[in-house]
Formats: sequence, C-alpha cells, structure tokens
Amino acid sequence: MLDLLQNFAPVSLPPEAEALRPHVKAFLAERLGNTVPADIRARSWTGFDAEFSRDLANKGWVGFTIPKNYGGGGGGAFDRFVLVEELLLAGAPVAAHWIGDRQSGPLLLRYGTEAQRQFFLPRICRGEIFFCIGMSEPNAGSDLASVRTRAVRDGESWVLSGSKIWTTHAQKSHYMIALVRTSGDPADRQRGLSQFVIDLTLPGISVCPIVDLTGDAHFSEVFFQEVRLPADALVGEEGAGWAQVNAELAFERSGPERIYSSVALLDQWTTHLRSVGASVAATRKLGMLIARLATLRQMSLAVTARLASGESPLVDAAILKDLGTQFEQDVPTVIADALADDPHPIDDQELVRALAYVSLISPTYSLRGGAREILRGMIARGLGLR
Repeated sequence: MLDLLQNFAPVSLPPEAEALRPHVKAFLAERLGNTVPADIRARSWTGFDAEFSRDLANKGWVGFTIPKNYGGGGGGAFDRFVLVEELLLAGAPVAAHWIGDRQSGPLLLRYGTEAQRQFFLPRICRGEIFFCIGMSEPNAGSDLASVRTRAVRDGESWVLSGSKIWTTHAQKSHYMIALVRTSGDPADRQRGLSQFVIDLTLPGISVCPIVDLTGDAHFSEVFFQEVRLPADALVGEEGAGWAQVNAELAFERSGPERIYSSVALLDQWTTHLRSVGASVAATRKLGMLIARLATLRQMSLAVTARLASGESPLVDAAILKDLGTQFEQDVPTVIADALADDPHPIDDQELVRALAYVSLISPTYSLRGGAREILRGMIARGLGLR
C-alpha cells in the first residue's frame, strides 16, 4: 500500500511543457472563439469535427508524442497532458483524431511492424485517417477476456467473424484495432488473443450506429461476416494480444480526459454562482468539487510521469480512472441538488441545457475504458487482496 501511495507523489509539469499552454490557448481562442455554449463544450469527447482535427494536425498536435521521423510532433507525455487539458477545458471537438492520437498510434509505434508504422503513423499525424477501438462485445460487458470474435488463419490471410459493440465513432472511422481470438475458446480467457488493424471498408463489415439517451449516435455495433484480412493486419505477435491491450488501456485510463468530462458544466455553474451571488451551502459544494478536481489532476500528473519514464502503470491508471469517473458523475448530481435547494428561479438556460446533457451522458463515464467493477478487481489484484 505504501508503494502505491508513493506512486502518486506530487509531480510538477516541466517548464518546457507548461510553455506550450499559451500557444494552445491562442490557437483555440482563434479557432473556436469564446461563444461556444456549455452544452456543446460538454460534448468535447463526442464532438467529431474532421476539419478541426486536421487544423490541429497542421500545428503538429495530433500524434504529438509520435517521433518526428514518423510524422509526429516528437513531444513527451507531459506535453500531451498540457495539450489535452487545454482542449478539454475549451470543449474542443476532439473525437475524430482522439483514439488514433491517444492509443492506436502509440500502440502501433510500440508493437507494429516497421511497414505498419510507416503507413499508419504519418497519416494519423496528418489527420488523414481516424481510428476506433474494437474491444467490448455483446454479452461480455467489460470482460475483455471473454472475447468471442475470431480470426482464423487461411493461407496467407485471416478470416474474421464476430461483432464488437460500444465502438465509438466506428461509423466515421477508417480503421479499427480489434482484440480477437486466434486460438482456443472463451474459456481460455487471456490466452489465444491477438490484435488486428482492420480497414473498415472491407467487404463483410457492417457498422450500425446506436442512439443514446441524449439523442446522439456516437457509438456503434460492428459486425464481421467472414472478413478477409491480409497477413500484415496482425499487430504484434499472435497470441500476445492480452499484454498489448493492457498496455493500450494504460494510455486510455490515465490522462486528464478521465477527470474533465463534466468540467464545462462545472465551469458554467461557477459562472452562474458569480452572477447571482452564491449561498454558503453552494460555495461549500463548489469548493469540495474543486478540491477533488485538483487532487485528481495531481494524480493524473503522477501517472503521466510514470508513462514518461517508459512504465506501464496499469493499477495506478485504474485507480485514477475509477476515482475520476466517480467525480465526473458526482458533478451533475451535486449541481442539480444545489439548484434544487435554491428558491430563486434559474434564468441561466445555458446552465440548464448543460446540466440536462451531462446528467444523461454521465452514466457512461464509468463504463468507457472499463467498468468500475472490472477496475476494482484489477486494483485488488494489484494490492494483493485477491
């Protein structure tokens, strides 16, 4: 337990990373302006804007941590932390490039062949191609080890059959990196799993968007019916998919995106309280939320430091993700309760719209990237409790 606490020791952003912040702020102010409503800013994760992503790529900020010889920005993990923090605080529409930048690119850099790196990485960094993740499956929830989608070797190619679900923006993506079974059966759990990069235009692939409670359709179910994949679609080693996907999930669970999903709502409520004059009770609630956010940000920086040193902090990232998504889900509840306690009518319709949206979407926060129960099992194993 003491070792785990030491992993979250306070970390400061290096000056060279902090020096990036004003440049990102200036770009966002020019590109987005200052009039984006809070309910739209709250959709930052799901805001798919290919043109914005290409403009960001032109600044060298897509694939920021990819080496320059592959078309990336050559930045470090702390640089990306500053960039992501400012994008999310501004409510920028990041969904188009998000997955390729955050995990597909780094995964291919670490495990891909040189041919895969040369083909995919420069295109990711230019904002030309977008990726989605093929992990979750129907009837499996967040239990990745129960994968049933299967790829069978057939001569010099693979034949893929099965389905994936909750696949964010699959309907707008060019490629998917999927975890599939290449040997054994679901009872074998982690053994026999491999990763493939899949061209979503191939015959036999059907993408069916799913409308959520907010009325948006940002994720899909994807069906594979005897899809023929070339031999070079395999990422890394056959059968090594479980280790690879866990390294990928450390990228997915560790960044500031796990604490800022509700920040547009929190920001709008703060503006509202300034305008109407906050009660003592509301001020206390706001202070508690800000204190939690500051603590989580420091934890995220600590995990970023470990990523920067080349580690794969799976347990630390799981702790951050669990606590972070709980905070994100508490924000709309605390604000709704505070507004209900206020006897005055609410004239701030922007706040009302943002609260309505975040209240509807927030149950997904603890599902994406691994459900809370799965994460707590990982944490327990990491602590030697099971």
